[in-house]
Amino acid sequence: MILVVPALLVLSALCLAFGLVLPLVRFEKLYFFNETPSLIDIVVSLWGQGSAGLAALVGLFSIVFPVVKLFGIALEATAPAAPEGKASVLARLLPVLGKWSMMDVMLVALVIVAAKTSGMASAFTQPGLWFYAASAIMTGLLQMKLRPH
Repeated sequence: MILVVPALLVLSALCLAFGLVLPLVRFEKLYFFNETPSLIDIVVSLWGQGSAGLAALVGLFSIVFPVVKLFGIALEATAPAAPEGKASVLARLLPVLGKWSMMDVMLVALVIVAAKTSGMASAFTQPGLWFYAASAIMTGLLQMKLRPH
């Protein structure tokens, strides 16, 4: 049971890495044109198309935020316990971050639904989305394990 936290930390980091670089969704247009962008490809494409604000928002909430949260959880898991009654900055910050843990997965799901309902393309989930979602779920489990209240 003592290996649960380290195993979840490693698996969550691996799943996040795979979720960022593997294709999230496959768009099929007119049966011969296929696109399979990864999350990083989507952010780079938004930036290149002149949507810097949207690219920054998606990059912040879908790439930077999960990496920082995972790093914070790793620090909390390995740091010595704070004295009773005195919470560290990290201990106060992680519960706030936990409330937003599935927002990034929901953002990607909304893109898929929008593509399907527009009729312009068929959208199919790819392994990157599943790895990304698995990372978010494992990170949530880690937070519950480290802070059961």
